[in-house]
Amino acid sequence: MVNRELIARQCICCGGDRLDKASAVLMPFVAHRVFGHEPVEIKAEWGLRDLRSGMAYTLCNSLQCQDCGALFLDYRFTDEQMTALYRNYRDEAYNSERISYEPGYTAVVAHYEQRADYLAEVEAWLAPHLPEAPAVLDWGGDTGINSPFRERNRLLHIHDISGVDLVPGACRVDVEQIGRQAYDLVACSQVLEHVPCPLELVRQMLPAMGPQTLLYLEVPHEALVRENPDSKCLAPLKHHWHEHVNFYNETALRRLLERLGLQVVDSLRLPVDIGWTRSEVLGVLARMA
Repeated sequence: MVNRELIARQCICCGGDRLDKASAVLMPFVAHRVFGHEPVEIKAEWGLRDLRSGMAYTLCNSLQCQDCGALFLDYRFTDEQMTALYRNYRDEAYNSERISYEPGYTAVVAHYEQRADYLAEVEAWLAPHLPEAPAVLDWGGDTGINSPFRERNRLLHIHDISGVDLVPGACRVDVEQIGRQAYDLVACSQVLEHVPCPLELVRQMLPAMGPQTLLYLEVPHEALVRENPDSKCLAPLKHHWHEHVNFYNETALRRLLERLGLQVVDSLRLPVDIGWTRSEVLGVLARMA
């Protein structure tokens, strides 16, 4: 288990300590799963002299690094809290509980049951850097439904804690197996926005990387970040936090990789249609320096 701060005092990407801070709320579904908190209505009949009546939610802080620009939630969840948050992730029980807090989540569920259309463009961008049929490790790849080169690979290994059934042709591997295999591509897509220690997560991938191995990291290029490029004043604009506890820009990702001895080969910004809204993904391709 990684020894980490429960309340961040340093940047999760570059390690800097110049953090701008603003008050925000943790969304009720996350607060319930992580802390067991429920929203409560403060009523006049409680007789609390110094508190106003109204709904009370779990408070938190939005933090933005004034060096690299990373924007993130101050809470850094423990392993146990992460397990509670993602228990039965997107199965019937999870979806039902989340919909009870967020009725709009109904429209989202079906999207995650099919392969994302934009991955063909990601593969086309990656292909010139790789062999015709690459050996791929997808870190945090779930079932493998969205693994790059799922249909065109020499091998496809999935490292994921979920234990779900994999797509045909994929093989589950643990950390010990990873260090014994030569990979052309290590991919980690749509994961780093969820985790409390992204630096440590990427560090765990390093045994899978040889001199020629490429690392592809992909995260959402969140609307608040992309609509305010280079702004270091985003903390007061981020009023709530959900399961995406880290918002990245390219500079922040580069600084994180540099700390691990990796250098960026190329970067990607790709508009995507994710079913219920238009968005954008940010990708970086790196190798050992």
